[in-house]
Amino acid sequence: MSTEGEEHTTPHSRRIAAHDGVMAALGIRVERAEPGYAVARMRVRPDMVNGVGVTHGGMIFTLADTVIAMASNDSAAASLVAGADVAFLSPSHEGDELVAVAERRTLAGRTGLYDARVETAGRVVAEVRGRVRMPRETR
Repeated sequence: MSTEGEEHTTPHSRRIAAHDGVMAALGIRVERAEPGYAVARMRVRPDMVNGVGVTHGGMIFTLADTVIAMASNDSAAASLVAGADVAFLSPSHEGDELVAVAERRTLAGRTGLYDARVETAGRVVAEVRGRVRMPRETR
C-alpha cells in the first residue's frame, strides 16, 4: 500500500496508513496527519451506497474513524478509538468526495477526545466525537 502524496509528521501514522487494508479497500487517502490533527478523503463508489441511494453510514463512520486514528497515533504505542458518537446530518451520494477532518479537543491522562467532521461540497454530512485510549508506553 502506498502513502505517496500523503503528509505525515510522525512515522507512526505513516506506518499505520501503509498497513491498513481497510483504507486501501475503500480508497481512503490521508492528506495530512500530525499530532492532534488529520485530513483524509474518500470518493463514494457504487458499492458504498445503500438501498435508497445514499452513502452507507458505515462507510462515513469508517472514514471518520480513520481520520481520528491518524490524528491520535503520534507515539509508538498504538492508540485506539474506545467509543464514538456519530450524528448523520445530510446525505451524500455516489460520486461525492467526502473530506474528513479530525482535531483533538482534549487529552487527560491516557484518554483523548477527538472531533471529526465529514463534508462534501461544503456541506456537513456527519459529525463524530471519538474517545481515544492511549495505552501505556511499553518499556
